Amino acid sequence: MAANKNQFTLKLWSLRYRFNSIVTVFIAFVIVLAIFITIKNGEQAEILATVGREACDLFSGQWVYDNTTYPLYSERGCRFMSDQSACEKFGRRDLKYQNWRWQPHGCNLPRFNATKLLERLRDKRLVFVGDSLNRNQWISMVCLLDSAIPEPHKLMESNGSLMSFKAKEYNASVEFYWSPLLVESNSDDPIHHRVPDRIVRAQSIEKHARRWTNADVLVFNTYLWWRRPVMKVLWGSFDEEDGIYKEIDGLRGYELALRTWSDWLEFHVDHLKAQLFFMSMSPTHWSGEEWGSPSGQNCYTEEEPITEEGYRGKDTNEKMVRVVEEAIESLRGRGVKVQLLNITQLSEYRKDGHPSIYRKQWEPLTKEQQEDPSSYADCIHWCLPGVPDVWNQLLYAYLFSLNRT
Repeated sequence: MAANKNQFTLKLWSLRYRFNSIVTVFIAFVIVLAIFITIKNGEQAEILATVGREACDLFSGQWVYDNTTYPLYSERGCRFMSDQSACEKFGRRDLKYQNWRWQPHGCNLPRFNATKLLERLRDKRLVFVGDSLNRNQWISMVCLLDSAIPEPHKLMESNGSLMSFKAKEYNASVEFYWSPLLVESNSDDPIHHRVPDRIVRAQSIEKHARRWTNADVLVFNTYLWWRRPVMKVLWGSFDEEDGIYKEIDGLRGYELALRTWSDWLEFHVDHLKAQLFFMSMSPTHWSGEEWGSPSGQNCYTEEEPITEEGYRGKDTNEKMVRVVEEAIESLRGRGVKVQLLNITQLSEYRKDGHPSIYRKQWEPLTKEQQEDPSSYADCIHWCLPGVPDVWNQLLYAYLFSLNRT
C-alpha cells in the first residue's frame, strides 16, 4: 500500500510539474508576443507621428555627413545596379556622396526596413511610372530591397516598356514603366526614344495606363521631357495620315497632359485600394556660378552639398511646379488623394550627387569625352547609393503613414 501511495504521489507531482511547465511556456510566449506587438506598433506609431506631426516637414532639413550608417547598401552588392548610376564602377573615387543622410528639422526620417516593406507589399504591385529619373528611383528601391531577399527568391523580368523586380516569397512586384511624358508620344520606345521632333498625344493615355491601372502603389513623375518652350501636339493617331498637328506652348502642353492623367485616375483607378504618389521635379546642376563655382563649371568634381538654406537653381521651373500642385489639388476635390513627394528642395543641395563623367549610357565614355566634362557630364541623373535612396525613404514613410491594409 505504501509503495502504491508513493507511486501515486510521484505521478501527481509529475503532472503538476508538466502543467506548471506548460503554463510557464505559455506565459513566456504571451510576454514575447506582447513585446513583439509593442515594438511593431511602436515602429508604426513612430512613422505615423513623424509624418503626421504638423511641426515636422520631412522635406525641410539639411544633409548630415554620416559614414557610420550610410550608405544603406553597396553599389557592388546590388546585383541589379544600373551602369548609368554605378559611378564607383566607372571610375569615381570620391565616394562621400554615398554617406550623406537627410535630416529633417525637428524630427527624424524613419530608417528604411526592407523586410517590413516587403511584408507590406505582399501580393501587391508597386509601379514607378515616368522617365529615366523615375527609373533612377526604381533602381534605388530594387537595391534597397535586394539584400533582404535570398538569391533563389528574386528575379528581374523585362517586357517592352515594363521592367519588373519580383520577390517570389512575398508574391510582390516592384516595377518600372517607361512613359516619359505620361501621355502617349513618339518617345515611348524604352530604347529608341531620342527623336529630333518630339510629338505628344496630350489627350491619350490609355496605351500606357492599361499597364499600370490595377497596381496597388503608383509613383508618377514627368518633368524633364517637357522642358522646352514649344511642344508639338497631335490630335489623332500616329497610325493615321489625317491627324491634326499643332505647336503649342510647352507649359500648356504640360497642363493638358496632367489633365488627361488626372481624369484617368479619377475614373479608372480604385481609390480605396491604390496609394498614389507624384514625385516633384528633380533638379539639375549645370551652372557652377549659381553656387559660387567658376563660370563654365558644372557638377563635375563637386564633392560637397550646397549648404545655403533654401538654395534654388535657375533650372527649376516654378510655373511647372504650380501646374502639378493644381492638378493634385483638383484631384483631391474630386475625391482622389495623390500625395506629392516634394523632393525638389532637398535634391537642390546635392550638386555632388550626379554621375557627371562616371557613367555608361549605351557605351562607356571615351577618353576624349571624359576629358570634356563641360559637354559630356551628366548633371541630371544620380549616383547610387545616393539621393534617390532618400526619395524612397520618404516614400516608405508615407506608405506606412496611410491607414491602409
